[in-house]
Amino acid sequence: MSGNRGFARRDRIAEQIRRELAELIRTELRDPRVGMISLTEVQVSADYAHAKVFFSTLAGSEQLDAVYAGLQHAGGFLRRELGKRISIHATPELHFVFDASLEHGAQLSKLISEAVAISEHSSPADQAPEADPDPR
Repeated sequence: MSGNRGFARRDRIAEQIRRELAELIRTELRDPRVGMISLTEVQVSADYAHAKVFFSTLAGSEQLDAVYAGLQHAGGFLRRELGKRISIHATPELHFVFDASLEHGAQLSKLISEAVAISEHSSPADQAPEADPDPR
């Protein structure tokens, strides 16, 4: 039972870290490389020493390296400010990870829309004839 409480506490702290970092990035960070990003998830290690911070960005993939470099550069500042805002034994070291799920979702949506558009514009003559269920 105590193991479940540990997960719940870690989840609460991870969510608090995500909210605080998002606020810090939005209001305090002045690095133009970072721009508009979303923090999609934070995973905290069992000993609270490390936090994986998953982010997505609307910047194109050609800008991803610059966004990542900006986050890495701001990591010390963000960790220091985070330590002032949350009360845990030690502020975890931040590790930024690009979350490509939104990008993949957008690509899938585009493909689905294209497939629907193609099927709506094709005539019945373009479609394969249905097999006769009773060939007698």
